[in-house]
Amino acid sequence: MATVSAAVSNLIEAFAAIGASLYNSILAVLLAFVALGEEVVSGVIHLVQAIVAFGTDLFGSVLGFVAAHFVALLVIAGGYYWYTHSQSGRRGAVKSR
Repeated sequence: MATVSAAVSNLIEAFAAIGASLYNSILAVLLAFVALGEEVVSGVIHLVQAIVAFGTDLFGSVLGFVAAHFVALLVIAGGYYWYTHSQSGRRGAVKSR
């Protein structure tokens, strides 16, 4: 027949096993979040590398040089157009004395 001390010992061992399992589960979840963050950062880095490689391949020749300057002129002209039209809307309500 089992004694009371053996039953208490088994109960304490079971609680210790539950605690260890809970600790391992929490640690596994934290490590999964760290791995997810690492994969996201790695994916972003690969995306940036692909975009840079695409731009280098696209604008790497003489024709690409001309195309890059054309795109730069379009961006500058678009920015100037946007800036002048956004500024003209703010000056419309000036009162004269």
